[in-house]
Amino acid sequence: MPDTPPNELLDGLLAALAASPANPALATLVVDACLNTPDAAALGRALDLSGPALLADPARRDAALALLLRQGDDERVLLVAAPDSAAALFARARLRLGDGAREEARSLYQQAVALNPALEDAALASELSGKVISLAAARRPGAGAQTSIANDDTDAQDVVRLLQPAQARIGFAEVGGLDEVKQQIRRRIVTPFLKPSLFERFKRRSGGGILLYGPPGCGKTLLARATAGECGARFFNVAITDVLDMYIGESERKLHAIFETARKQAPAVVFFDEVEAIGGKRQYSRESASAKLVSQFLTELDGFAQNNSGVLILGATNVPWAVDAAFRRPGRFDRVLFVPPPDEPARRAILELQLRERPCADDIDVGELARLTSGFSGADLGHLVETAIDEAIEASIEQGREAPLTMAHLRAALKDTRATTLEWLTTARNHARYANQGGQYDEVLEFLKRHGAG
Repeated sequence: MPDTPPNELLDGLLAALAASPANPALATLVVDACLNTPDAAALGRALDLSGPALLADPARRDAALALLLRQGDDERVLLVAAPDSAAALFARARLRLGDGAREEARSLYQQAVALNPALEDAALASELSGKVISLAAARRPGAGAQTSIANDDTDAQDVVRLLQPAQARIGFAEVGGLDEVKQQIRRRIVTPFLKPSLFERFKRRSGGGILLYGPPGCGKTLLARATAGECGARFFNVAITDVLDMYIGESERKLHAIFETARKQAPAVVFFDEVEAIGGKRQYSRESASAKLVSQFLTELDGFAQNNSGVLILGATNVPWAVDAAFRRPGRFDRVLFVPPPDEPARRAILELQLRERPCADDIDVGELARLTSGFSGADLGHLVETAIDEAIEASIEQGREAPLTMAHLRAALKDTRATTLEWLTTARNHARYANQGGQYDEVLEFLKRHGAG
């Protein structure tokens, strides 16, 4: 007999609880099912049926409160939590902020975090202080446009051009797949930014560096933007032209100005795309200007006089074998993460994101498309959808009405598109086999082995 799907099991337990709301054994089953799923909405319905007595067990009550807080169900939190508990104070802070009582909400929030530092919420704290940097706030109509940087003369006052690109803030929800990489980034970056008090108690500093590498178009830059969005941190997007200068010493001065501005505005994420351009290997250019720039970069990352607490350095490259080995030392880019081509579930998620909010026919089979696009990068999948959209637009013009995107359009587009990751994987395989000092490309070998590309 096949297992009962979790949703059907929960629906059945809730129906039974509705018939017998005072049954403690049944209440325990319902709570455990809601927490294991986890399903805050189902837990809320169960509380409506049986009341706070449903959570008589302290351990289950704490787990349920954590789930309800994550869901933002503050009114139900107040029904369950003790009035002077950290959870109740936190829920009241959010409710009072929604009512416009900012000062009272700030006081309640500070009391809650003092009782339980794990409740610290950087986005809520920013709203309480009047500096709104949450994803929701950043997407509100009328939010101020952000600036970016690149100037021939980068003085301290000019570096503000480097601040957030004009694109809207995004979070991990907008990045399809890459669950393992997201988990690493969340643990190494996002949590220290959102829970600084908790990390301070454990004497664990925030900040540091992460180097993302992989084939072009697989989401490295998108991950960097999403990381800044998840952190609610300022995002400094550094391009090659923001640093390199034809005059001796100017490139190093520009790089120093960028880091100084980020330190003053911490928490901040500084993102270097194509990092090999300013962090390439020095053994062939020891006396050149590029070698001096690499040395300056290393000094900014962990020099004697630098304090990068609260500053995260993200780098992305398609050619990690061209990056100077000194960057991999702990304290610099101490995490090197492989961003692989998306697997089938990730391709499905990416395609669903690409097709969202577009006029689509009912015959589109995203699962079939995911199976047919092995080796495609996220950019390749985007190109596939855009090519099919062109066909749908042309059909709309010919028919004089909106013709939705169909599976036939996507199949036709699939014949004209190719995976662009194969050339990179061939090159990476050679480096992983014959130049894998210290196991730095073990993730590439594992990926190739897992997907039969070895």
